[in-house]
Amino acid sequence: QVQLVESGGGLVQPGGSLRLSCAASGSIFRINDMGWYRQAPGKQRELVAVTTRGRSINYADSVKGRFTISRDNAKNTVYLQMDSLEPEDTAVYYCNAGVINLSLVPRDYWGQGTQVTVSS
Repeated sequence: QVQLVESGGGLVQPGGSLRLSCAASGSIFRINDMGWYRQAPGKQRELVAVTTRGRSINYADSVKGRFTISRDNAKNTVYLQMDSLEPEDTAVYYCNAGVINLSLVPRDYWGQGTQVTVSS
Protein backbone atom coordinates (compact mmCIF):
# COMPACT_ATOMS: atom_id res chain seq x y z
CA GLN A 1 0.00 0.00 0.00
CA VAL A 2 1.07 3.57 -0.70
CA GLN A 3 0.09 6.72 1.18
CA LEU A 4 0.36 10.35 0.14
CA VAL A 5 0.35 12.86 2.99
CA GLU A 6 -0.09 16.54 2.20
CA SER A 7 0.63 19.56 4.36
CA GLY A 8 0.92 23.31 4.11
CA GLY A 9 -2.56 24.55 3.28
CA GLY A 10 -4.31 27.37 5.10
CA LEU A 11 -5.73 30.86 4.94
CA VAL A 12 -3.72 33.61 3.27
CA GLN A 13 -4.43 37.15 2.08
CA PRO A 14 -4.40 38.01 -1.62
CA GLY A 15 -0.82 38.49 -2.79
CA GLY A 16 0.49 36.13 -0.14
CA SER A 17 2.35 32.85 -0.41
CA LEU A 18 1.96 29.25 0.71
CA ARG A 19 4.06 26.14 0.23
CA LEU A 20 2.43 22.74 -0.07
CA SER A 21 4.26 19.47 0.52
CA CYS A 22 3.28 15.90 -0.34
CA ALA A 23 5.27 12.92 0.89
CA ALA A 24 4.72 9.42 -0.48
CA SER A 25 5.45 6.35 1.60
CA GLY A 26 4.82 2.61 1.55
CA SER A 27 5.49 -0.13 -0.99
CA ILE A 28 7.20 2.06 -3.58
CA PHE A 29 9.57 0.82 -6.27
CA ARG A 30 9.59 4.05 -8.27
CA ILE A 31 7.47 7.17 -8.68
CA ASN A 32 7.03 8.55 -12.19
CA ASP A 33 4.85 11.68 -12.47
CA MET A 34 4.03 13.72 -9.36
CA GLY A 35 1.66 16.63 -9.47
CA TRP A 36 -0.93 18.87 -7.92
CA TYR A 37 -4.58 19.24 -8.81
CA ARG A 38 -7.24 21.46 -7.29
CA GLN A 39 -11.00 21.51 -6.99
CA ALA A 40 -13.01 24.61 -6.17
CA PRO A 41 -16.62 24.40 -4.96
CA GLY A 42 -18.95 23.56 -7.82
CA LYS A 43 -16.09 22.99 -10.26
CA GLN A 44 -14.29 19.99 -11.67
CA ARG A 45 -10.87 18.96 -10.45
CA GLU A 46 -8.17 20.54 -12.61
CA LEU A 47 -4.46 20.14 -13.12
CA VAL A 48 -2.29 22.77 -11.46
CA ALA A 49 1.21 21.46 -12.15
CA VAL A 50 2.96 18.17 -12.84
CA THR A 51 6.57 17.07 -12.92
CA THR A 52 8.00 13.90 -14.39
CA ARG A 53 10.82 11.94 -12.86
CA GLY A 54 13.04 13.47 -15.50
CA ARG A 55 12.06 16.92 -14.20
CA SER A 56 9.92 17.92 -17.18
CA ILE A 57 7.25 20.31 -15.89
CA ASN A 58 3.84 21.52 -17.03
CA TYR A 59 1.71 24.24 -15.47
CA ALA A 60 -1.87 25.33 -15.92
CA ASP A 61 -1.96 28.67 -17.73
CA SER A 62 -3.70 30.26 -14.74
CA VAL A 63 -0.73 29.64 -12.43
CA LYS A 64 2.25 30.15 -14.77
CA GLY A 65 4.71 32.64 -13.33
CA ARG A 66 3.15 32.41 -9.85
CA PHE A 67 3.45 28.75 -8.82
CA THR A 68 6.57 26.56 -8.82
CA ILE A 69 6.54 22.77 -8.57
CA SER A 70 9.59 20.82 -7.45
CA ARG A 71 10.37 17.34 -6.23
CA ASP A 72 12.91 15.46 -4.16
CA ASN A 73 13.16 11.93 -5.56
CA ALA A 74 15.23 10.72 -2.62
CA LYS A 75 12.41 11.71 -0.25
CA ASN A 76 9.53 10.78 -2.60
CA THR A 77 8.22 14.29 -1.99
CA VAL A 78 6.72 16.93 -4.23
CA TYR A 79 6.31 20.61 -3.36
CA LEU A 80 4.18 23.45 -4.68
CA GLN A 81 5.37 26.98 -3.96
CA MET A 82 2.45 29.34 -4.50
CA ASP A 83 3.17 33.07 -4.73
CA SER A 84 1.00 36.06 -5.62
CA LEU A 85 -2.05 34.12 -4.56
CA GLU A 86 -5.43 35.28 -5.80
CA PRO A 87 -8.95 34.59 -4.47
CA GLU A 88 -9.50 32.45 -7.58
CA ASP A 89 -6.83 30.05 -6.26
CA THR A 90 -9.11 29.07 -3.39
CA ALA A 91 -9.69 25.32 -3.60
CA VAL A 92 -8.87 21.96 -2.12
CA TYR A 93 -5.46 20.97 -3.45
CA TYR A 94 -4.73 17.29 -4.09
CA CYS A 95 -1.40 15.59 -4.59
CA ASN A 96 -1.17 12.86 -7.23
CA ALA A 97 1.57 10.33 -7.88
CA GLY A 98 2.05 7.67 -10.52
CA VAL A 99 3.62 4.87 -8.50
CA ILE A 100 5.17 1.58 -9.50
CA ASN A 101 4.90 -0.62 -6.41
CA LEU A 102 7.21 -3.36 -5.21
CA SER A 103 5.27 -5.88 -7.31
CA LEU A 104 6.03 -3.66 -10.33
CA VAL A 105 2.35 -2.79 -10.75
CA PRO A 106 1.69 0.83 -11.80
CA ARG A 107 -1.12 2.75 -10.14
CA ASP A 108 -2.21 6.33 -9.51
CA TYR A 109 -2.52 7.50 -5.91
CA TRP A 110 -4.16 10.60 -4.44
CA GLY A 111 -3.63 12.52 -1.23
CA GLN A 112 -6.45 13.43 1.09
CA GLY A 113 -6.49 17.06 0.00
CA THR A 114 -5.52 20.28 1.75
CA GLN A 115 -7.62 23.44 1.80
CA VAL A 116 -6.16 26.68 0.46
CA THR A 117 -8.24 29.79 1.06
CA VAL A 118 -7.21 33.18 -0.32
CA SER A 119 -9.23 35.94 1.28
CA SER A 120 -8.84 39.32 2.91
